[in-house]
Amino acid sequence: MSRPRIVIVGAGFAGYRTAQILSRKAKGRAEIVLLNPTDYFLYLPLLPQVAAGILEPRRVTVSLAETLPQVRLVLGEAGRIDLDARQVHYTGPEGENGTLPYDRLVLAAGSVNKLLPIPGVAEHAHGFRGLPEALYLRDHVTRQVELAAATDDPERCSSRCTFVVVGAGYTGTEVAAHGQLFTDAHVAKQPLRTGMRPRWILLDIADRVLPELDERLSRTADSVLRERGVDVRMGTSVKEATSDGVLLTDGEFVGTRTLVWCVGVRPDPLVQSLELPMERGRLLVDPHLQVPGRPEVFACGDAAAVPDLENPGSYTPMTAQHAWRQGKVCAHNIAASFGDGERQAYRHKDMGFVVDLGGAKAAANPLGVHLSGVAAGAVTRGYHLAAMPGNRVRVAADWLLDAVLPRQAVQLGLVTSWSVPLDTASPEVARVPGGPKDEQPSDRAGTDVTPPPDQPEPGPDVAPGPVRRTDRPDEGDA
Repeated sequence: MSRPRIVIVGAGFAGYRTAQILSRKAKGRAEIVLLNPTDYFLYLPLLPQVAAGILEPRRVTVSLAETLPQVRLVLGEAGRIDLDARQVHYTGPEGENGTLPYDRLVLAAGSVNKLLPIPGVAEHAHGFRGLPEALYLRDHVTRQVELAAATDDPERCSSRCTFVVVGAGYTGTEVAAHGQLFTDAHVAKQPLRTGMRPRWILLDIADRVLPELDERLSRTADSVLRERGVDVRMGTSVKEATSDGVLLTDGEFVGTRTLVWCVGVRPDPLVQSLELPMERGRLLVDPHLQVPGRPEVFACGDAAAVPDLENPGSYTPMTAQHAWRQGKVCAHNIAASFGDGERQAYRHKDMGFVVDLGGAKAAANPLGVHLSGVAAGAVTRGYHLAAMPGNRVRVAADWLLDAVLPRQAVQLGLVTSWSVPLDTASPEVARVPGGPKDEQPSDRAGTDVTPPPDQPEPGPDVAPGPVRRTDRPDEGDA
């Protein structure tokens, strides 16, 4: 008798955790297949530190093959799911097509950048959902500082050294905090014109930084940002973006070459193609993470609208904290569907939140205890080391080296602006000329996004921007 096949779509926090727990419970009695565009799990909470030059890129990636030895990895992106035939159709990294039949299906496709109908944003901003975007931002910021230091034009110097971050959630706050430290250290070695320093602007329509968190954490983060020199502007956002800067909602035009987009995330478009009941773009499931009417289909993480049993009538937020825990429950319930144990309803209890503000500064409230400064920094880094499923020693070593050695601010030129568009269904994969294109109506409204051969990408460089995170098992705004 053949073994049942369980196909998991996505290796983010929910998908990775589901595969990890299932592989332990199945013990070879079921075939577990993980479909993912990359061969690694990305620990997204530390991505701002990659962009700021603290951590090397591979430190925040965990090999799927090494850590999930009982799971079969298939590289590719799910394109169409035939629920009646129980098949997942996918496209491989080199454009090849494939099909995966399943007995149980787990939809853990995660989320992508949240888009707003603001003129110019899609063309001049970038997201922060994947490693390519972090590498691009690191190069771009370094390049802008170097070009600013070399120019005699004060207006051009100012625009190149002005960095606008939209969204004061976890990601935006951390990017602005780390970014100010990174650029200040850079200009200390390569000074700008007399009296000038890099300027980071943090915008949000909310009335305070980190609006989802306790007000004390918000005040701590706001204080650290302002002391560091970040221009924090609440109740303000972008009205229009151009190649020369951004027009703000208060009427001010800010000259900049860098627009960092951190306004939030939306569920992966894959789940919308299933024509099943949805809740604000998320696939509706019951408390056991099963799709009503499709008991063989499970969904968890950002792609799923999971009833919040602690707050009846609402759904759990799109955070990594929930995604990680839902993955564990999903694995148990899949095993139970084969007769191994009893089903569990998903319930949660917040364990607290941490926000890394760079240097020795952080804001945290583990188990409800409010911390700031060095104590919060120690708790924050300790939490990340405990939560990571691998690379702990390497991450700790990079932190130690960063504390005693200056950062290497150099451009590697590995990722271009064209390779990391804001509107993409696959932020974890950089676009390459001649490679498979996004199957999304985001290719600039049908225009040809392929750069002309032997010519530079059009338009000035504008940096990538982060998003609200769904990827940290430590916070409520992954």
